[in-house]
Parts: sequence; structure tokens; C-alpha cells
Amino acid sequence: MRAVICRRWCDYDELEIEDVPVPEPGPGEVLIRIAYCGVSFATQLVVAGKYQRKPPLPFSPGTDVVGEIAAVGAGVTRLRAGDPVVAAIDWGGYAEYVALREETVYPIPPGIEPGPALAAVPLSYGTSYGGLAWRARLQPGETLLVHGAAGGVGLAAVELGKALGARVIATASSSAKREIVLQHGADHVIATEGFREAVLALTEGRGVDVIYDPVGGDAFDQSLRCIAPDGRIVVIGFAGGRIQQVPGNLLLLKNASACGFNFGEYIGWSPVDRRSAFAARVQGMMADIFALMQAGQVRPRLAGLYPLAAFRDAMAELRARRSIGKVVLQI
Repeated sequence: MRAVICRRWCDYDELEIEDVPVPEPGPGEVLIRIAYCGVSFATQLVVAGKYQRKPPLPFSPGTDVVGEIAAVGAGVTRLRAGDPVVAAIDWGGYAEYVALREETVYPIPPGIEPGPALAAVPLSYGTSYGGLAWRARLQPGETLLVHGAAGGVGLAAVELGKALGARVIATASSSAKREIVLQHGADHVIATEGFREAVLALTEGRGVDVIYDPVGGDAFDQSLRCIAPDGRIVVIGFAGGRIQQVPGNLLLLKNASACGFNFGEYIGWSPVDRRSAFAARVQGMMADIFALMQAGQVRPRLAGLYPLAAFRDAMAELRARRSIGKVVLQI
């Protein structure tokens, strides 16, 4: 099979496509014939050896895939050959096949086309659902502020926030991005620059109940100045480049909470692999996300589709910050 292979820690653009053997599924594993794989900023850190988890060399990068079950190993009863699925995998997505434990493989229900946009479901929508429903405990009628709303997790947070009954205010850096975010259900979309004043104006000075922040840095600093009493800010990542320091005095004054959300803890990416303990919970969440898709409340957006041979071009699109939604490789 063809696969992008990382044989040493290196720059993403130094990776090469090779012919390698098709893996065999072991006990409790399934073999997925991959149709599509998502592309993410984190992949650059993984292949450079700078991510918190280091795959054993050599490996193929890529963590969120769409495909079908090609074969199942001994003991697998939840999935069968031919089932269309999405999966959150440890690595191996930039390849024609991957073998993995079945806990983080999720069947696509009838009536949903297994197209490339579904590559956003296992990680982007999983992260946003968990961050909002599990961590922030977002309630109907509350006001949610989503930063980086045109990105993969941001756009998912906008849709899921609306589905959970919130009033959604979103930030995005350009008029084109803001228009797309409005189309995906945000009540208000404002410019990234000067968002604090705009948020306070939209909330009559009260501020927002929940803030979903994959940007960090200055966005986090200003967010704490427009959070409502008893508000919660969920730290998702640091796309802005600076890891902020949390001022405890502002949390005290607002009775506010700052909490992190690492979806990797639930799918086996933490130092202690606990995916089996959380499998039923995450599988139920994925079923809920697919139900929202069937109801038309969730519409994953494809930002760009690239052939496997153009994996460098796909990352260049992300680096340029032009993409709105999910950038995907067609395997």
C-alpha cells in the first residue's frame, strides 16, 4: 500500500510516500480501508518529535479518518467488514489501510454519506462536544463565545453550541470567514480585533457564560475581561502561538472558572492509555453527533480536498490560515 512515512524526526515537507505492507488486524483490532484523512497543525509537531506523544519510528502521520472496515480481528463483534466508519487513530492515517483497536472506531449511520467532510467528526466535533457539554456544562439559554470560529474545532463549536441551546457569539479574522460562520448558525460574528468591546455591547455589559478558546494568548487575556459572573472558559489550544498565564485575581473577582479540555485523554493519547474506560462514553457522544447531523443541526464543512500525493500542499493551506473548515486528504 501507499503511505506517507516518517523515518526520522523532521520537517513535515521532508516526508515521502513509500510502498509498505498492508497491516494485519490483531485480536480486538479492525483493518480500515481509508478513503479520507484529516490534516491538522499538530501533525507538524508529531513528525518533528515535538508533540507530547512520540510514535515509534517509522510511522505514518494522520489521526482522523473516514473509510470502511476491510477486516476484523478475533473478538471484534461491534463492527463488521463493509461497515462505513470514522475513527480517531493514534497515527497511520496518511495511508491506504490502518489497523487499530476497535474502541475508537465509530460506525456511520445509514443515510449519512461517508464523504470527506466527515473527517472532522472524530476529533474536531469530538473535541468541541466534550469541551462544551462535558467540561463547560453549557446550558440552554446561556451565551457562548467561540474564538477561531472558522477553524475545524471552532466551526464545530458554533454548530454544537447552537444545538445545545446557547446563544452563540463567534470571532473570525476576515469578512469571508465571518460570513461562513454565520451560515453555520452563529447568532453574531464579530472581528477578532477588539472583540472584548463588541461582546460587552452585545451582552449589555454582562459578558458571556462560556468561552471556547482554541486560540490562547491575547484572546484568552481579553476573554477574561468579558466573561460573566460564574462564567467558564475552556482552554482548547494555543493557535495564537503564546501560552497564556492565568490571572487568578480575575477568576476570583468574577467567580469564574478556567478549565482545560484534552480530548486525547478519552481516546488513548495520554501517558496512561484509558481509551477502554471511556469507550462507551465517547461512542455514545459520536452517536449523538451523527443524530444531530441527521437532524440538520451539524454540517461539517470541507475546506479543501487534496490527493495523497499533495499532502504538502494540504498543510500549506493550513499554514496560510486560508482554510474555513476541515482540510482533508483523499487517500
